[in-house]
Amino acid sequence: MTRSPNKLIPDDFTATPSLAAPAAVAVVDELDESGLDAVGVLVTNDGDLPAGIDLDREALTRAGFEATAGTSLLLPYGAGPLTVLVGAGPTGVLDAARLRDAAAAFARATSRFGRIGLRVPTIGSADAAAAAQALAEGALLARYRFAALKREPKDVPLERLELLIDGVDRVAASAGAKTGTVTARATGIARDLANCPPGHLTATEMADVAVALGKRFGFDALVFDRQQLIDLGCGGLLGVNAGSAEEPRMVKLRYTPPGRSSGHLGLVGKGIMYDSGGISLKPSDPMHLLMKMDMGGAASVLATFTALRALHATAAVTGWLMCTDNMPSGSAYKLGDVLTARGGRTVEVKNTDAEGRIAMMDAIVLANEDGVDAIIDIATLTGAALMALGPSIAAVIGNDAATIGLVKDAAASTDEPVWELPLERKYRPQLDSDVADISNLGGPYAGATTAALFLAEFVGETPWAHLDIAGTMQSEKDDLWRSKGATGFGTRILIDVARGFRPSS
Repeated sequence: MTRSPNKLIPDDFTATPSLAAPAAVAVVDELDESGLDAVGVLVTNDGDLPAGIDLDREALTRAGFEATAGTSLLLPYGAGPLTVLVGAGPTGVLDAARLRDAAAAFARATSRFGRIGLRVPTIGSADAAAAAQALAEGALLARYRFAALKREPKDVPLERLELLIDGVDRVAASAGAKTGTVTARATGIARDLANCPPGHLTATEMADVAVALGKRFGFDALVFDRQQLIDLGCGGLLGVNAGSAEEPRMVKLRYTPPGRSSGHLGLVGKGIMYDSGGISLKPSDPMHLLMKMDMGGAASVLATFTALRALHATAAVTGWLMCTDNMPSGSAYKLGDVLTARGGRTVEVKNTDAEGRIAMMDAIVLANEDGVDAIIDIATLTGAALMALGPSIAAVIGNDAATIGLVKDAAASTDEPVWELPLERKYRPQLDSDVADISNLGGPYAGATTAALFLAEFVGETPWAHLDIAGTMQSEKDDLWRSKGATGFGTRILIDVARGFRPSS
């Protein structure tokens, strides 16, 4: 296709920071200080100071450094690399999450440098692999910047990260660091996609990116255009797209492991490339500006697939990206319209700004037709989730404790917090319609739950978990490894679930 000069994404998607010369991460026996710009030392706020620090705790306290988690102190010792002390808090609570935070604090404190090394005297309760993975993730994610649209980016890219971790199996730690590099790269891809302005990444271009990434990272990407969606009867995605000048795209992703698969997991991602609200137009406020990120769910699903081959995932994984923008025009779908989903269920539209669930319903039906063992969907779905849980915790809702448990366990290990909200069936009558099988909007309360109840109508009995990431899709400021802008939240959760997925018995 012909691209305008305002388009960001090239065919191979290599101009974005997450895929251009990624930083090398190495677990070493000794830091190569002659080749490093800065060296960090992890310091807990109890016990003896690590060897080599020519100061006592009283002197550090006078300098304002008490080794609390997330803090740092630069020590300008003569020649050689800059020395940075990095606080990790009490030894007794040190774990992978705190190691990730510490590595992020170090990476931010040394943001002017491209080659850095970190000495870690203790890893607390983490094992060698988990510790190295967390350290790699923390540093790489903290140094993420979306600079593809800047002619002269000011940020110094991270070229090399050396990790000296005392008293651990280097082989296990190296494997963990490799995993962390892969998961951080995948998260960066999700961030790149969600940070793209809507005029630079349309549904058709998202499909192009998926195809290019599939060729590079070992998964299939099958693209469905408008006519093929009509032939499939995907009235939800087509209905949301009706007001747009851009065609919709559904992208079906497929990863097949070598040998016999341990199970078949279905992933569904909401891909609203820009959400104006449609006829139910959003107010022009800061939240409207963020609606370029309303495809964050699809971005996380696509990014997940880039990690599966490298991490030797044992499950077959199929994904559906439901991509369109939601725009007002003379042809847009209207309040009171009735749409027909794949499979024939009819939906009365009571609000065109409750479009994500409509776009995803077709994919959930298709996932069931594919015979998946479980479905996990991820979507920037409701403001109610943001109001209930704030910007740091995502909502998880579902019909199967085991599948929800997989998400919770992955959320705990990745430090991407989730909180389970109830799939309260007593609220289901709020979705009743006088003219169709169901309506797309419930009452004024429990909006995250009623949205999930809508999706549950299409899930049926298949084990299912729904991640509502409306609150966690972006960060208003740099916050340790959460860089300002799109967070890529959910990518590492999905990777963790998908790597070794097995259906519950």
